[in-house]
Amino acid sequence: MIEEWKTRIAALDWQALGEQLEERSLAIVPALLPPSTCCALRLLYPQDDRFRSTITMARHGFGRGEYRYFAYDLPPLVQALRTALYPPLAAIATEWRERLGHVSAWPDDHAALLARCHAAGQTRPTPLLLRYGVGDFNCLHQDLYGEVHFPLQAALLLDAPGEDFAGGEFVLVENRPRQQSRCEVAVLGQGDLVIFPVRERPRQGTKGVYRTQLRHGVSTITRGRRHTLGIIFHDAR
Repeated sequence: MIEEWKTRIAALDWQALGEQLEERSLAIVPALLPPSTCCALRLLYPQDDRFRSTITMARHGFGRGEYRYFAYDLPPLVQALRTALYPPLAAIATEWRERLGHVSAWPDDHAALLARCHAAGQTRPTPLLLRYGVGDFNCLHQDLYGEVHFPLQAALLLDAPGEDFAGGEFVLVENRPRQQSRCEVAVLGQGDLVIFPVRERPRQGTKGVYRTQLRHGVSTITRGRRHTLGIIFHDAR
């Protein structure tokens, strides 16, 4: 499965996706998963043995709703997507580092990134399933989890907007130095993948490249239920 997904992911138009990231700080891959696969992923949510922990968001001031972190070994599809998405994103992340004045590159292989995480004491898996009901929302946040944090992450919408739920838009806010913040909303369909920064990214300004900070969240669900698969590439402490 991993090799099949590596081929599929490598065949995406990464130049166009990079241009979307440069312009909007997010990029969308439409219909990466069919509805049947989205349904199969949703059905994992009540399977306790798949997960290492469950977070009730209101208890921590994160918003309203719930999410569950997968345990190792990850489900095969989640593992395949995490492994296959990493190499092209690592190329983008390394280019970002160079623009910000860093000389070291991100590893080409996801296993090497995990080895770096584990050496830093970050050994817990971070891919997760999120579930929101009516009135639930996710506050603006960053998914760092430790000293080693890969600068890009992805999320897959597993329900059909307008059919399974209403509201619940993915929101990205960019805090630009000495400027007002910029907001982007990703209009997603079922099975769409959105790629976005974890914490920061380079921007080209009139006086050169500068660093801009980002946070992401989800607006209030007004009807139904919304599930999302979150794919974070670094592990957690």
